[in-house]
Amino acid sequence: MSRPVWFVKLVERAFPLRFLAARATRLPLVGQLTERWFFAGDDIVYLPLDRVVPVHESVAVSGDMVLPSQVVEHFVEQANFRWVMNFCLCRQGNDCQDYPTDLGCLFLGEAAQGINPAMGRPVSQAEALDHVRRCREAGLVHMIGRNKLDTMWLGVGPGHKLLTICNCCPCCCLWRILPHVTPSIRDLVVRMPGVQVTVTDRCVGCGTCAQGLCFADAIRIVAGCAVISDAACRGCGRCVAACPQGAIDLTIAADDFVAETIARLAPLVDVS
Repeated sequence: MSRPVWFVKLVERAFPLRFLAARATRLPLVGQLTERWFFAGDDIVYLPLDRVVPVHESVAVSGDMVLPSQVVEHFVEQANFRWVMNFCLCRQGNDCQDYPTDLGCLFLGEAAQGINPAMGRPVSQAEALDHVRRCREAGLVHMIGRNKLDTMWLGVGPGHKLLTICNCCPCCCLWRILPHVTPSIRDLVVRMPGVQVTVTDRCVGCGTCAQGLCFADAIRIVAGCAVISDAACRGCGRCVAACPQGAIDLTIAADDFVAETIARLAPLVDVS
């Protein structure tokens, strides 16, 4: 049964408590129960910003550029039902001042038909593609996968019939809890296959990349130079786009990174 609007408003009011809840998962029993109740079956991939991905001839198909956003486009085209939210729960709950709150999640699949119509609308394939394009233009980063929390706060199911495409800002994303949660939950959110982010010798240690850009807190300034934790980095590419010296590179080792990501996600959720 879909959630009433008052329930969603209650979730919004509780959103600032997410860090406290995340730290509580480091307690052994709390962490195990939290993962079972709220994250069982999850697998979520962060996609890099298209504009920071170097495209080489080796990753071209019929002369067209292969970009991370094509993962999203693939599932939008495959889906039998598409639903756009009228708001972003995270940004609205965090009273975001830097990114639009009206660019909400895109949900794909049969389960999305059960979402309360007061919170969004069904859209055509063309409208869904336009929505994610506008999200990218606003500087938001796509996160795509199976997310049990969405079935819970929306009150829909089954989980294997709902694919989430979040459009995330660095300041309000729910997954800013990554540095605080127990590792087993943290590992449910991954970067795209083959993505590597590295700091080059052009870095002057200005600190731009370390000032609230990284939702995973993967960047530190050490001895006058930016240092990226490979274990923490989820490869969103915001630091690459923001660096005034062009000193951070994002590369993708796998030529078939789009196909690999699709193959990872497709068995989790049936959107057709």
